[in-house]
Amino acid sequence: MVHDLPLEQFGAWCLAQQAEPIVLDVREPWELQTASVRAQGFEVHALSMGELVSRWHELPRDRPIACLCHHGMRSLQAARYLQQQGFDPVVNLQGGIDA
Repeated sequence: MVHDLPLEQFGAWCLAQQAEPIVLDVREPWELQTASVRAQGFEVHALSMGELVSRWHELPRDRPIACLCHHGMRSLQAARYLQQQGFDPVVNLQGGIDA
């Protein structure tokens, strides 16, 4: 089961991790131009949902991952997929970048 992480708890979650977290932004390239995330205490990887199935192996398994999209639905699907591939911990940023 994927944990939905409220944005207010994201900073504390990052600090609690043993390794620098990755924010996996699964929005489409045109969405990234509309609003972006500035890395601060974490690393950002942009990998659209359409690319996830063929490129998930490029993600490091030894770092926590927080999935992000516009409202939190695509990122929830991405987080579930990554868990099925054996990634842990993986969380979904609740409400997405809109929050």
